[in-house]
Amino acid sequence: MARRVAIGNNKGGAKKSTTAVRLAEALAKRGRRVGVLDLDPQGNASRRLGWTDNPEAPALTTSEAIEANAEGVAAQVWQPIGWQAEYADRISLMPARFTLEDRASEAGKTGAWRRLAKALKGADDHLDYVLIDCPPSLGHLTQMGLAAAHCALASTEPEYDSVEAAVRYRDFVTNSGDDLGNPELRFLGIVVSGYDMRVGAHVGQLGGVRQIFGDGVWGVVPRRALIANADEYAQPLSEVADSHEVRAVFELLAERFEKEVPAA
Repeated sequence: MARRVAIGNNKGGAKKSTTAVRLAEALAKRGRRVGVLDLDPQGNASRRLGWTDNPEAPALTTSEAIEANAEGVAAQVWQPIGWQAEYADRISLMPARFTLEDRASEAGKTGAWRRLAKALKGADDHLDYVLIDCPPSLGHLTQMGLAAAHCALASTEPEYDSVEAAVRYRDFVTNSGDDLGNPELRFLGIVVSGYDMRVGAHVGQLGGVRQIFGDGVWGVVPRRALIANADEYAQPLSEVADSHEVRAVFELLAERFEKEVPAA
């Protein structure tokens, strides 16, 4: 079984998908086999990894894996990503489209919150890690992700609302393991993204994050247009000019990730 990590925040725009995609990229460059499980109906992580939804020949997605309510069915959903980088074959994707919202409406069904864990049973044994990109919510979809995960990581921008929502995510993870049938679930820490030292509010919020999370602050990703451009055009950072600084930040995050979450 892969080690599964749910990446979340109770607010949108907190760079969750960017963290998931770029951490997966950095881990793959280190030789790890990584699955990115898109659990957000917006499907941003899927698109940024080069996946294109074809309505005329629809591929299986996270939604169908959950809907099937069967052990191991996710093995049929993993797909290669669309990048051409030499390490891209070490990244697999379970994509999402907007129909994933339909699964949220099934929260009242018996055992619904365990369906993702059931789908993944035995279906990620070929991977070292699975990064679960959760929606900006503490609702049913995120709860399914946490029920299937071993650990949780928060992502935030250095802004008041985003930091406050990250604290809510941390507290939810810390207090809900038993309720989710996952008592071993643990909170790992937080990644601060989009930091600009020229913005006074960012400096103040980063100080607040360090006070709240202490050694749990894994790293600070600077605000750089090239990250937004790479996300926009579904590119690996290794193909973006002058990306050495940013790649080094994510490589350090990947190094800490491997230490905090040893592969099985």
